[in-house]
Amino acid sequence: MSGNSLVLPIVLWGRNAPTHCISSLLVMDDLATIITGCHDGQICIWDMTPELEINPRALLFGHTASVTCLSKASAGSDKQYLVSASESGEMCLWDVNDGRCIEFTKLACAHTGIQFYQFNIGTQREGRLLCHGHYPEILVVDATSLEVLYSLVSKISPDWISSMSIIRSHRTQEDTVVAVSVTGILKVWIITADVSRMQDLDPVFEEESKPIYCQGCQSISFCTFTQLSLLVVCSKYWRVFDAGDFSLLCSVPSENNQSWVGGEFIAADKVIIWTEDGCSYIYKLPASCLPASEHFRSNVGKKTEGSIPPLVYSIADRADKQLLICPPVTRFFFGRREPFHKLLIQGDSAGRLTVWSIPETSPLQPLSSLQVSVSISLQEAFDKLMPSPAGIIDQLSVLPGSNEPIKVTASVYIPSQGRLVCGREDGSIVLVPATQTAIVQLLQGEHMLRRGWPPHRTLRGHRHKVTCLLYPHQVSPRYDQRSLVSGGVDFSVIIWDIFTGEMKHIFCIHGGEITQLIVPPENCSTRVQHCVCSVASDHSVGLLSLRERKCIMLASRHLFPIQVIKWRPCDDYLVVGCSDGSVYVWQMDTGDFTHIFLAVSHKDIFCNKCLFLCVSLQGNLPKYSHNSLVVQAMKTNVTDPDMHVLFFDVEAVIIQLLTEEAQRPNPTLVSPETLQKAPGGADKGGSFLANKIFKQVKETIKENIKEHLLDEDEDEEEEQRRREEKSKSLSLLEYNLTMDTAKLFMSCLHAWGLNGELDEVCLTRLGMLRPHTPVSFGLISRGGHMSLMLPTFKDSLLRQLAEGCAEGRKLSVSEIVGKGTYGVSRAVTTQHLLSVISLANTLMGMTNATFIGEHMKKAPARPPRPGTPETPRKTTPQASSPALQAQIKQGWSQLAAMHCVMLPDLLGLDKFRPPLLEMLARRWQDRCLEVREAAQALLLAELRRIGQSGRKDTIDMWAPYLPQYVDVVSSRKCHALLPHQFSLRCALCSLFFYFMLFKKELSTVFPLSSWFSY
Repeated sequence: MSGNSLVLPIVLWGRNAPTHCISSLLVMDDLATIITGCHDGQICIWDMTPELEINPRALLFGHTASVTCLSKASAGSDKQYLVSASESGEMCLWDVNDGRCIEFTKLACAHTGIQFYQFNIGTQREGRLLCHGHYPEILVVDATSLEVLYSLVSKISPDWISSMSIIRSHRTQEDTVVAVSVTGILKVWIITADVSRMQDLDPVFEEESKPIYCQGCQSISFCTFTQLSLLVVCSKYWRVFDAGDFSLLCSVPSENNQSWVGGEFIAADKVIIWTEDGCSYIYKLPASCLPASEHFRSNVGKKTEGSIPPLVYSIADRADKQLLICPPVTRFFFGRREPFHKLLIQGDSAGRLTVWSIPETSPLQPLSSLQVSVSISLQEAFDKLMPSPAGIIDQLSVLPGSNEPIKVTASVYIPSQGRLVCGREDGSIVLVPATQTAIVQLLQGEHMLRRGWPPHRTLRGHRHKVTCLLYPHQVSPRYDQRSLVSGGVDFSVIIWDIFTGEMKHIFCIHGGEITQLIVPPENCSTRVQHCVCSVASDHSVGLLSLRERKCIMLASRHLFPIQVIKWRPCDDYLVVGCSDGSVYVWQMDTGDFTHIFLAVSHKDIFCNKCLFLCVSLQGNLPKYSHNSLVVQAMKTNVTDPDMHVLFFDVEAVIIQLLTEEAQRPNPTLVSPETLQKAPGGADKGGSFLANKIFKQVKETIKENIKEHLLDEDEDEEEEQRRREEKSKSLSLLEYNLTMDTAKLFMSCLHAWGLNGELDEVCLTRLGMLRPHTPVSFGLISRGGHMSLMLPTFKDSLLRQLAEGCAEGRKLSVSEIVGKGTYGVSRAVTTQHLLSVISLANTLMGMTNATFIGEHMKKAPARPPRPGTPETPRKTTPQASSPALQAQIKQGWSQLAAMHCVMLPDLLGLDKFRPPLLEMLARRWQDRCLEVREAAQALLLAELRRIGQSGRKDTIDMWAPYLPQYVDVVSSRKCHALLPHQFSLRCALCSLFFYFMLFKKELSTVFPLSSWFSY
């Protein structure tokens, strides 16, 4: 799918929540949103109410390595931005409201900590991100573009920075950055207004460097209550320093071999310290550490080691903690706006969030244990949902006497056939029509009463879990389109005939479960071109010939797990990269071992990666074709079952609909002689034409099957005929893939429950179906980054929607879908409205554009030549009467009008998130005419809705991004036309919107492509 295409994801999560081993944690300033990053690279957004009820909302995909740190990237509450960093050097800027990726970059260094810093330049406030990590300086990054502006560098003893804190000064214009290096040296930088404006200039050196002997520093925090104390937490002790001259005020060692990992001030006289195993303790500071006390600094210069201050609270003692894979992540946050909660939040490897509310007063009894305020995990949130979140083939996977479906462990989608192939945990493989099974899971209809629907085929050959599936013909047409390859934990690789369901061959060459199946590139030798490459957990690689039915190469000398396979076809080399950085080179045709590059140092690993880069430039595989629907199996961890994301390409759906409309038979092409032979003559011409189409479709299908089953050996003709008869039940399942895709897509996008009359038209005339469960949509943004709504998002919607409902009235599922879909975020609303309006306009211009009738069985084919004798058969008459066609077109017209103009009034402005004008403007000259017209209609409707004041605000916001050159003469004329007197740039913007509002031929007035390139 191209980067400019309008693609909407819909996800089927299944009953098992994704693995979320939390590695970093952040709470936004309003205490309404919790952000967690995990070791697998995903980010989860959780909603939190003032009553401390937590609900997971969305999962963000974009990082390829463990998320190391999170930070806010904006100070305002209207636009909440988040920045994340991973171990591989990736940085992403996200919109917290909808999970949209605003900007991303990749640096050569990995960050371990990021802090947001805001300063004033005149009347404008700008943001910076101060980053530290595995490098000997602090990088200052622009919070909007993620561009490195300058760096804070050490002259004396430069080293990696362990932790950092920013001390804001309210009395002067100078702010202080305090950091501690891994060797225990404290560094101080002064940031002035002049330094803040710096960009691409010389680095800023430290003002002070002082050893404080804090090796293994875990965190450093500034006391915002007194602004005179600094807390430094090391693994074996924590210390309080004077923030003025960094004198040591007190030092507290750890007890019982505990390892401290962090701490914060929770009051002027209290600190909270937490350990690696998740325990937390609240201590009351001695009087020598309190600036308000007369004994402040009384212990400076004295030995303070060993004096332990009184313990106020103990939280989550180790006896209460379960065994976890990774150490939990603990953070303390306090609200700067109402509600003023003081929260201790902990996230663990099970995806569980635990929250403690810290009271303001001390307990009556010392050493009291603080009770948990709320605790929830992703799996618990999934288990609470009724009905349970649906998987892609749950209706076919529930065994008798069991409520849990068999888990799907491997999947591959075949777009040319519209089939989804799912390998399951019990070793079986299910072939099922993708759109039909998605309709069963999401939409209401007669199919809900049919057991075992849709028609499917089950392949049995593996003795245990299927780990990978490959349809080679989808990657390269040189492979037989009948062949399907599967691998399992039983060490076997099986070749299947996808049309007959027969097992063609079993390879048992590996000594471990199969982890990968790969197609070699096109420019390999002829023999290798008909092979697939299998990788197993016993560190072996095999080349399996699908034509010869034998293994032509087995490479099994690798000492470590295999991570990547590369090809060098010009030299007939197969290059294997292992987890330890070593590289093995094999001759493919002969199977000879030729070279090995061992990695004994970081330099060797880097050289081996460069070798892989050079090799990977050769023999790249072709990309998949442009399809209207792609079903992609995804998992956050290798141990998870598959969840399935349905990617709908709106432009491809429109093209396929228009293509089928152009191929639809025209009654004028049939000769009068043929029509006269039919009983009833011209009166039954439509029915007779339908009979001819149905007959020819069946013959075409039979011919296609014969081509699929044709073999070069003439002795196998009888066997192929037998296979053809055996495969009729699945191969001849007649359904129109394009219309089914449009039916599924439009049924999910329509705002149900807002207009009862239109809903009835959609059901009876247009053939759409109501959703029986809230649909989890997604949003694809820059660089392929993606946010997917979790099925638990409906709980948050229910809370929001219930406020506007009458007491005691329960919202239906369709109302939740209709009102909730367009109340999530402005970006989601924009994408959905563009899709539904463009598709509705396309269907409105088609003949018989309803999802009811015989035309839904198979795509139309051209009629036979005139004069061909045909035997008419009784079939259901097509909806071809002019009155019915007019009703169908009117239905699509009403659907488009409701979503384009009436939606804000029907939904209510408090629940409606209006579309983004900048996203609509980018689509104004979209290459797809239908999408372009939908964007123009939506933009004009939104400009009318926001009124004159809204248009003025938009102009003011866009003015800095528009071109600087202006024709002075024409701009003076613009001032006379417009009610407000703006600057030259704003006048040009106003003229632009003036034409946009009152002229439909805007693209001929201004070259908009040049406007939005700035």
